[in-house]
Amino acid sequence: MEIISEAKAFGGIQGVYRHGSTSTGTDMTFSVYVPPHTPGAKLPVLWYLSGLTCTHANVTEKGDFRRACAELGIVFVAPDTGPRGDGVADDPNEAYDFGLGAGFYVDATQAPFSKHYKMKTYIEDELPALIAKSFPADMTAQGITGHSMGGHGALTIGLHNPQTFKSISAFSPIVAPSQVPWGEKALGGYLGDDRAAWAKHDAVELIKAGHNAPGGILVDQGLDDNFFKEQLKTHLLDAACETAGIDLQTRYHAGYDHSYYFISTFMRDHIVWHAERLRR
Repeated sequence: MEIISEAKAFGGIQGVYRHGSTSTGTDMTFSVYVPPHTPGAKLPVLWYLSGLTCTHANVTEKGDFRRACAELGIVFVAPDTGPRGDGVADDPNEAYDFGLGAGFYVDATQAPFSKHYKMKTYIEDELPALIAKSFPADMTAQGITGHSMGGHGALTIGLHNPQTFKSISAFSPIVAPSQVPWGEKALGGYLGDDRAAWAKHDAVELIKAGHNAPGGILVDQGLDDNFFKEQLKTHLLDAACETAGIDLQTRYHAGYDHSYYFISTFMRDHIVWHAERLRR
């Protein structure tokens, strides 16, 4: 693991790191905030998965998470949204919603994307092993959150791994990618035409199939989000969780859009919510 930068922040360390990933077959960059702590302590971990066009840097620079993480003793990990570098396939039309910056947190099965786009394995297995080895992380106390495409990733990966992720939250998530243009394009391109394969990466379909979230789910959604009606369809998650008996708290906010102004406004609420569950 290569240290790109480290700096003091709120008594802890904000760092950016790079490592050669075996799952994606290319160098991956991620950021970690480690709050002040006593020597030898192991701290709960909150994963943040970013959205379309983003890297690790978006939330690191604009997320306003460090003060709350410092106060509550939470390690904050922000991976990149997908593989990058020479030889990594991109959308042939250079669209923003597929290819680079749009990994959708799945393991691609379709060429040429199957060579590098293994983000589900990267988030579930490879990067956690590196975090456990290199940082004071209590891997028995992990939560996961994210924004938009990353909200989709947080929901689906959290639902697939309820024993690993004790708490799940999301900002403006894509809750039913099988039913919206962003998801149809990405899941079709990465996984092929078999919609049964898509369902394994669709939060609404996973809940219908019996996947649970024992720690509950928190979602914040802006009502002035220009993607709300066509791409996000939060009400489908509301309905699925109500039918399944999953403890979902969805908060709708008038006047808020899809931006990091929205995320930074409610980031503290999410960190507090996760901390309550991870420290039980």
